[in-house]
Amino acid sequence: MNKILDFWRRFRQNRAAVGGAAVLLIVLLVAAFGPWLYPTDPFDMVGRPISAPFGKFPLGTDISGRDILAGLIHGARVSLLIGIVASLCATVIGVTLGALAGYYGGLIDDLLMRSTEFFLTIPSFVLAVVIVAIFSPTVVTVTTAIAVVSWPSVARLARAEFIAQRDREYVQACRAMGMADWQIVLLQILPNALPPVIVVGSLMVATAILTESGLSFLGLGDPNVVSWGYMIGVARTVLRLAWWMAAIPGVTILITVLAINLVGEGLNDALNPRLKQR
Repeated sequence: MNKILDFWRRFRQNRAAVGGAAVLLIVLLVAAFGPWLYPTDPFDMVGRPISAPFGKFPLGTDISGRDILAGLIHGARVSLLIGIVASLCATVIGVTLGALAGYYGGLIDDLLMRSTEFFLTIPSFVLAVVIVAIFSPTVVTVTTAIAVVSWPSVARLARAEFIAQRDREYVQACRAMGMADWQIVLLQILPNALPPVIVVGSLMVATAILTESGLSFLGLGDPNVVSWGYMIGVARTVLRLAWWMAAIPGVTILITVLAINLVGEGLNDALNPRLKQR
């Protein structure tokens, strides 16, 4: 409990991070409860095409006469779901491979790190486009593609943390006590290596949302669900005629990504042990 209170004390000292957390909480609440509070189907043609905001519909309609506000609310769930799930999968894969490479070293380290460097040589967005283009563009495929291109950076960070911890006195004491390697890795080293991984994982959510938006803008998103990127992709053909159709989801993505980045910076300040004495 004291550690949690100490963490919260240091986190709330960063006012920007607290503000970002408040905005992010609002977005999460909209994603969770918005579809029940505003149950309009985002695919229903409810009015005439390209109606301006602040009329019959609060944010207007798109080129097919669909309610933009309904798309924004329902799209929050899809965009956040893809971002969070892809980041969790990438973090688990990266931490697992980085832990094995950093703890054991030698041949295992060489094999895993060479594989990681191979993925790092390929532009991440291009690789995501190729993966989604090869398979059918569904939510699962998009999420998998984002996870595949995101784990290498986590693996390198986890490897560095495990290398820094594996020869510490407490690890040597655990070996002398006869603890198994998996116990040392999971119960001793991993808790000490998690803070920077948590920060990177939180920032990865923002990158995943942007990647999903880029894929949807190119027409590689799931056509059966509405996301913020899908809404921008639909509006790209009428940017001069109805700029707000792309601006509204674009600003929503901007605010959400900025909030996540601010929270990530706050987590870095709160979890960084070098700042405890400040």
